[in-house]
Amino acid sequence: MTLKKIMTMNMRLLLLLLFGSVVMYTSCQSTSAPIDSLAARATENTSKDQILFRLVTDETDPAKDYFEIDSKDGKVLITGNSDLSLATGLNWYLKYVAGIHLSWNNPSQKLPEVLPLPQKKIRQATAMKNRYYLNYCTYSYSMAFWDWERWEKEIDWMALHGINMPLVIAGTDAVWRNTLMRLGYSKEEADAFVAGPAFQAWWLMNNLEGWGGPMSEKWYEDRVKLQRQILARMEQLGMEPVLPGYSGMVPHDADERLGMDVSGKGIWNGFVRPAFLKSTDPQFNKIADIYYDELRKVNGTAKYYSMDPFHEGGSIEGVDLTEAGKIITAAMKRANPEAVWVIQGWNENPRAQIYAGIPKGDIVVLDLASEIKPQWGDPDTPSKTPRPNGYDGHDWLFCMLLNFGGNVGLHGRMDNVIGGYYKARNSRFGKDMTGIGLTPEGIENNPVMYELISELIWRPEEFTKEEWLENYSKARYGAKNKNAENAWKQL
Repeated sequence: MTLKKIMTMNMRLLLLLLFGSVVMYTSCQSTSAPIDSLAARATENTSKDQILFRLVTDETDPAKDYFEIDSKDGKVLITGNSDLSLATGLNWYLKYVAGIHLSWNNPSQKLPEVLPLPQKKIRQATAMKNRYYLNYCTYSYSMAFWDWERWEKEIDWMALHGINMPLVIAGTDAVWRNTLMRLGYSKEEADAFVAGPAFQAWWLMNNLEGWGGPMSEKWYEDRVKLQRQILARMEQLGMEPVLPGYSGMVPHDADERLGMDVSGKGIWNGFVRPAFLKSTDPQFNKIADIYYDELRKVNGTAKYYSMDPFHEGGSIEGVDLTEAGKIITAAMKRANPEAVWVIQGWNENPRAQIYAGIPKGDIVVLDLASEIKPQWGDPDTPSKTPRPNGYDGHDWLFCMLLNFGGNVGLHGRMDNVIGGYYKARNSRFGKDMTGIGLTPEGIENNPVMYELISELIWRPEEFTKEEWLENYSKARYGAKNKNAENAWKQL
């Protein structure tokens, strides 16, 4: 190697080192970094000059996410490999060192003038890369009419709890409206297919159509604007949103209107179901491509797409499930060759045949209610839908549903959540478990349970609910109190 080449390589290395130093320094000092902005919102502008952040990849184990909580020059120093790891570390510090608990009931809190420093360095790491959040139902029970101010708080809550795969469906009504109009439906006819805000969960899961609509022109405009604000903030924080993909839903009259080969026509809980366009119909790919084009116009391109054909009793008569799974996947891959299908493990879905022809890594299953109806292959929990082979080697997430119908209840099954997670992780199916999911039908209640499950991936050793509740109680009330601890244990 010539001297000139050596000098050039050394200069490049020096520039890289200098650049790396600047990045680390500015992440500690600048208020323009996503984590600094998040910290300012969560602490009501009292974290500046008290909490420092340092973004550093752990070269010893780059496959893991991690955060460290330490001190430097009398200030709190949080180090992590991403903005989300730093946000999770911030929340961990506030809870377990400062005794400040942020939840839906109290999403921000001013810090004291003098912050407590950790007595020793705290380090948490996880190989569980996927942390999913939300359920289609959450959008209808809890979020149907949220504005940006409320959404901003929720995205901060997600980041503080390490969420990196949130389901994001605002604006999908506009996507469907535009798709149908490109297929020849009038604006009024398209509006008649789109469900109203409080019913869109079941519409997007292929259970009903039209109910609760139509919406105004301004509604569509506002939802698209809101969706873009949501996605922009999530991108800043490093989240990978899960968008509704296309798996064959069409209006119930598509066979007569467009001459399509459909199945699945019927009734769901008294509502007329949309039809399922058979993937073997030559028009399937045409419609899928139009849908993904309209989806891209509103949302851009995503890594994850959520699709749940045949949800809760959808007819599969005359459908080759394995072939359908391949074609649905291929349509998604045309939108993004790196895309991954996210599907709910709920009741009989997904049937093993639908993912039989899909390569590992192209689909991830949400074991939707692992705390009460595990379907991942738990031999000790009989299921109405036995899955002795789990999800046949495909990636899956251990999820907690907890809340049905937005109902408020003093329950939690903490032992099931803790014991079930570690049991699954240590089982023969654990090698395919890539993370956790929070899949509530309704939120803004029972925050203790969501704190619990979001922490599991950061705790390598199994623990008892009594041990965990002692620390939760201290964080919630800001001080250790035996009466509070006992009350929580009784609850």
